[in-house]
Amino acid sequence: MTHQHGAPRYDRAFAIGVALNLIFVILEAAFGVISHSLALLADSGHNLSDVAGLLLAWGASVLARRAPTARRTYGWRGSSILAALFNAVLLLIAVGAIAWEAIRRFERPMPVASGTVIWVAAVGIAINGATAMLFFAGRKRDLNIRGAFLHMAADTAVSVGVVIAGVVIARTGWSWVDPVTSLAIVTVITVGTWSLLRESVNLALHAVPEGIDPQTVHDYLAGMPGVAAVHDLHIWPMSTTEVALTGHIVKPELANDDALLTRISQDLHDRFGIEHATLQVERDASHFCSLSSDIPPNPTSASG
Repeated sequence: MTHQHGAPRYDRAFAIGVALNLIFVILEAAFGVISHSLALLADSGHNLSDVAGLLLAWGASVLARRAPTARRTYGWRGSSILAALFNAVLLLIAVGAIAWEAIRRFERPMPVASGTVIWVAAVGIAINGATAMLFFAGRKRDLNIRGAFLHMAADTAVSVGVVIAGVVIARTGWSWVDPVTSLAIVTVITVGTWSLLRESVNLALHAVPEGIDPQTVHDYLAGMPGVAAVHDLHIWPMSTTEVALTGHIVKPELANDDALLTRISQDLHDRFGIEHATLQVERDASHFCSLSSDIPPNPTSASG
């Protein structure tokens, strides 16, 4: 995941996606009633939960742009991390429900995929696929956007499975194709969702974001002119698109530190995607900083 200041806004994409999917939910529920299809009615409820997922991601992207306050000094940036985490959980719950229903259908096969069901699922492919493509470009830059993309991509895959299973069953009468297809789709979705869950949990716990090697950052700072040591280095996500860094650099010689710090901040931005860097300069290398992870030569003399 890369991190860019001033990440592109997806308000229009979210608005279009929510509108299209709400219309599809209404149509799917209506055709479910007309065709007496419990499957369509159930899927319309599932798609309604995906609309909620889109709204959650949209709300977080809006909150993340709110200005900081005296109490929330980073604003609401972290809400995008929470939205990505919640969306991952929602996706896993959804695929769990699909898997449960598929297993039940092995025991009690049900008639599936009448003409109406197949055509409605085909419409679902078009709508969910189009919505997923709205977020395709941003899925690598922003974990929150990736959550929205995976929701729509998962629904597209489910609809594809419904159409394929329906056509095969209509021609062969093999009712077992329906649950087998569902379980295959569940496996694919789970793999993608698990990475979303793992990364969002890591960001929520302030782990170093993927794509940034902390040792490389440490070595870069340690290699700056006049820097004798680096310690208490922390790199963590402020949001799903912004990264912060704090650290102590030991620089015994007095020089133009402002110019060096400006250079370091620019390099951290350009090379590592770190937007907010705060560095503390320490002069006396013989005085041990209490925040250093190294064992002090003299524990009674601590500073920093």
